[in-house]
Amino acid sequence: MRYLPLSDADRRQMLSVIGAKSIDELYRDVPKSALNARIDLPAHKGELDVERIMGAMAAKNRPAAEGPFFVGCGAYKHHVPATVDHIIQRSEFLTSYTPYQPEIAQGTLQYLFEFQTQIAALTGMEVANASMYDGSTACAEAALMARRVTKRGKAVLSGALHPHYAATTRTNVELLGDRAVQLPIDIEAKEDLAAAIDGETSCVIVQTPDVFGNLRDLTALSKACQAKGVLLVAVVTEIMSLGAVKSPGEMGADIVVGEGQSIGNGLNFGGPYVGFFATREKLIRQTPGRYCGMTTDADGKRGFVLTLSTREQHIRRDKATSNICTNSGLCALAFTVHMTLLGEAGLRAVAALNHESAAKTADALSSVKGVRVLTKSFFNEFTVRLPMNATGVVEALAADGVLAGVPGERLWPHDKDAHDLLIVAATECVTDADISAFTASLSKALA
Repeated sequence: MRYLPLSDADRRQMLSVIGAKSIDELYRDVPKSALNARIDLPAHKGELDVERIMGAMAAKNRPAAEGPFFVGCGAYKHHVPATVDHIIQRSEFLTSYTPYQPEIAQGTLQYLFEFQTQIAALTGMEVANASMYDGSTACAEAALMARRVTKRGKAVLSGALHPHYAATTRTNVELLGDRAVQLPIDIEAKEDLAAAIDGETSCVIVQTPDVFGNLRDLTALSKACQAKGVLLVAVVTEIMSLGAVKSPGEMGADIVVGEGQSIGNGLNFGGPYVGFFATREKLIRQTPGRYCGMTTDADGKRGFVLTLSTREQHIRRDKATSNICTNSGLCALAFTVHMTLLGEAGLRAVAALNHESAAKTADALSSVKGVRVLTKSFFNEFTVRLPMNATGVVEALAADGVLAGVPGERLWPHDKDAHDLLIVAATECVTDADISAFTASLSKALA
């Protein structure tokens, strides 16, 4: 009875209070096919058996560290110093949650303030909030914010915006009766986003480096947006790139959102990650989430407070700018610790290593017969076109122990023109031996 503490009498009493005749009645909106679905697992096992079964299932996964790894597309393998895990696993950090009582949550408030400061500096923006769930939801929140600011209901999405970000954004705006219009796939960064702006447009959302790896200069687009009262939203899925390239804020972006996983957070088979959201100070009251600020107490000592909390846990639901009810606190702390260890010089050095590694990889792959590198200007990720379906090539290389990248078919399953595309990422963790293994295995697969 350890996990089933309620008796039949308890259940009957609970059902009578809520006015249901049976437990089945609680699930009447769920399709019967879903209710009757059987999971291929034993009905019950002892704890030791469960450990064995789950261990065997976990063993089917392949950690990124086991061999050459060139997978990116929004989640990147970077070196995370042991110091990061040591600090975030301290009990005062690992068990802390929302700082509802600022007077006893000074440590949590301070590291969130530091996180905000670092994000604002990296993105070239004036303010940044205390983090979001992940990059895709931050992107969707940017579109919703643009709607509040401009009073318009059409978001224009770049054809090189990561499909997952586009789908999340589309879901959110369409639930409000608005529109998200995405341009066709743009592999070589030739689209004219300014031409897509009309009187209904609230924002233009563009990614840099984009999903194909192209670095984009947003300066001209930002001027076009300003001329028509449209907000420019810049998406950054690889925040490590900001150690090497001009920030979106310097190029005129109004909102900068994205994923901070690359700094301080491992791949972890897909999460948890840490989204970020930065903007101009004049727009701060329309932003989602919350902001921590620095002040002085009655004795003149430095202290930290929740300066702005426009989320539904702090104010009335109908007044909230977002229904996101928490931030990724522990992941934000990991980001802040790693960023503090690196400093500006360290970040620039690691970013330079990333670009060097990617350039070496691109040169090596371009020497393989039938392979064409499509991305002309990139940071640590680029796209190649193969002479055959990329999914089969990726599977063949995986059998050789090389995780070669993300096939276009996975992101654009219904676009046959994308099925021979392979998106390749190379970070500071990639070695010359990894690149050699990649090219050798690819040559064999294409022979």
